[in-house]
Amino acid sequence: MVAATLLACAGPQLRTDVERPEPSYALPPATSGVLADMAGRIHATNGPEYSGFHLLDGSHESLTWRLALIDSAVSSIDIMTYLWYPDVAGRLILERAVLAARRGVHVRLVVDDLMTIGQEHIHADLQREPNIEIRLFNPWKRRDLLSRGGEMVAEMERLNTRMHDKLLIADGRAAIIGGRNIGDHYFGLHHSYNFHDLDVLAIGDMARHSNDMFDEFWNSDWVASAANLTTSPDPERAAASWKKMQEKTRASEELSSFPVEPKDWSQEFIELEPLLHPGTGDLIYDEVTAAGVSQSMVARMFAIFDRAQEELLITNAYIIPGERGIEFLRSLNVRGIDVRILTNSLASHDVPAVNSHYEPWRDDIVGTGTRLFELRADAAIQSIVDVPPVSAKFVGLHTKASVSDGRLVFIGSMNLDPRSGAINTEMGAVIESTGLGQELRNLMLRDMDPENAWEVSIGDDGRLRWQNSEETVSKQPTRGFMQHIMNAIFKVVPKEQF
Repeated sequence: MVAATLLACAGPQLRTDVERPEPSYALPPATSGVLADMAGRIHATNGPEYSGFHLLDGSHESLTWRLALIDSAVSSIDIMTYLWYPDVAGRLILERAVLAARRGVHVRLVVDDLMTIGQEHIHADLQREPNIEIRLFNPWKRRDLLSRGGEMVAEMERLNTRMHDKLLIADGRAAIIGGRNIGDHYFGLHHSYNFHDLDVLAIGDMARHSNDMFDEFWNSDWVASAANLTTSPDPERAAASWKKMQEKTRASEELSSFPVEPKDWSQEFIELEPLLHPGTGDLIYDEVTAAGVSQSMVARMFAIFDRAQEELLITNAYIIPGERGIEFLRSLNVRGIDVRILTNSLASHDVPAVNSHYEPWRDDIVGTGTRLFELRADAAIQSIVDVPPVSAKFVGLHTKASVSDGRLVFIGSMNLDPRSGAINTEMGAVIESTGLGQELRNLMLRDMDPENAWEVSIGDDGRLRWQNSEETVSKQPTRGFMQHIMNAIFKVVPKEQF
């Protein structure tokens, strides 16, 4: 223990006297470039409060359009994310952001500090780059794994609060909002499993709302600049790391269908423009202040769902409804609203602890008159989740979305569980658009098809049953016996942590 403590003290740390820079804000929206031109045409046709929206359903297009925004930016790129893995996708996006900065684009990065173990050198070197600033949300004081464990025990209440938001803004004219973190699992590039997820690309006024949210986090007391790390920048180390990263990117088989070099995306944007759905919207999010997190998203989500008049479709990866959620679903049924929900099955789950606390609510959800669906681990939509040549072992659900009456859309980071409601910061886009709503409705119904999901119902014997296009079973589907074991173990962990 003494040796470990000495090693921890010798390793990277966060300065005890954290320096807070003067507040700074997003640059004015760009007045030139493909994104400014598109936004201008959308505003001229529909009005200044409008945006053009495009759903990012498949993994390939989700990564492609991120690269397109970064490569096309002429003035600014702002990225905030919960997780940013140093894997194939993570390296590719980081490389493109650095190259954008080197051509004069102002790049701001906010990353939650939960899983940044061993990345201090990267952060210090990035902070040294001209035109790049990086800040860490709720940073650890001690940086090594052992010390983080001790710090978590000592300061559980503070360190348990994490920034779960995901946002990319280019030129103050375009934004990608949704559930995807930055890593292989979220872009169909992991060989073990990949997530079916959803983002929305918005060009127009939604970028302004996104900048407002980003600036609030950027200037909050919850973040600290990477300049406060005791790790010093090292130009020689940075050059070697850059060379190694580029070599890995260009040697990655997984990226064979993506441009590994920046390119001109003008033609792709020309082809995208007629496909955009015009609509209005806003960004809702948990606000951060020195006093804490507002934790307003639960009330806002219920208010969105309550606007449904005939139909409410919900796709959400992690659901632990509680009595309040069950009563709400029951009230919708009394009003004659057709409610359908898709979530993970135990078989498709990446977090078995959530299933442990969702499991007791299945029959209650079905009992409200809600139709309940659970994603199959072998869902047919795996064809748009995995990106060839990758063929993962199973597919999981990570989407957080809803559509009411084929018109009112929510897409964001908000799970329907206690952690999202009372601990983490969450966000999402609320959009009024019949075109976007109808497209999302069709996608959500596709995901609920028997080829993609089990429908959960209560049989004549009062027991739950799961039915898909091939079979009907009376026990929750799993990928193996170990999942049953893990499901049982996590039942003793407080549900409030998930």
